[in-house]
Amino acid sequence: MKFFVDTAEVAEIKDLAASGLLDGVTTNPSLILKSGRPMLEVIQEICALVPGPVSAETVATDHKTMLEEGRKLAKLAKNIAVKVPLTPDGLKTCKALTSEGTMVNVTLCFSSAQALLAAKAGATFISPFVGRIDDNGHDGMALIEEIMTIYRQYPHFKTEVLVASIRHTQHVVRAAKLGAHVATLPPNVLRALFKHVLTDMGLKAFLDDWAKTGQSIL
Repeated sequence: MKFFVDTAEVAEIKDLAASGLLDGVTTNPSLILKSGRPMLEVIQEICALVPGPVSAETVATDHKTMLEEGRKLAKLAKNIAVKVPLTPDGLKTCKALTSEGTMVNVTLCFSSAQALLAAKAGATFISPFVGRIDDNGHDGMALIEEIMTIYRQYPHFKTEVLVASIRHTQHVVRAAKLGAHVATLPPNVLRALFKHVLTDMGLKAFLDDWAKTGQSIL
C-alpha cells in the first residue's frame, strides 16, 4: 500500500518525507486555506519535496474552466495529479487531461457506481471518502470493498483506489486488508501508526537495563 499525506503544511511534509514513508501528497482548497499561503507557491514547494504524485485541486465547476485550471496546475511540476470532482464536467475534464498524459485524481466519491464511472473516464486515482460516510451512519470501508471487487473484475482498469477522509489507524489497516492501492492520511494518523503501548514499555525496559550497564556505544 502506498501512503500519501493529506496536508498542505510544508514543514509537516518535509518531516514525514525524511522517514521514507511518503509516496505522495494530497491537498484540497480547505487545506490550502488552513495553510494561509498562496496555492501555487505551496504546491510547487511540495512537489520539490516529494517525488510521488501531488494532488492539486481545481475549483471551477464547468468543464471548460476546469480544464484550463487543470492544465495550468499540471505545468507546475511533472508529479502533479490534478484533482477534479466526481461530476459530469469533472469526468469530461478527467478524460481530456489523462489523454494529454496528466495524472488525475477524481475526488468526492461516495458510491461504487461513481467509482466505476471514474475508472471508465481514465482516472489515475479515485478518492472515496470513508470518514464522511461513517459520519452519516454508514460503513465507509464497505464502499472500499465494493470498489475493489468491481475493479478486480476488469483488469484493463488502471485506476487506483485512494482511500480518503481517513480518521483513524483502523481505517488504514482495513483498507490494506482489502487491497486498496493508496491511503491518504492526516499527519496525526500517520504518526499514530507507530504507536503501541508494548513498544513503549519494551523500549523503556531496554533503556533502563542499558543504563545499569554503565556503558556507552559512542
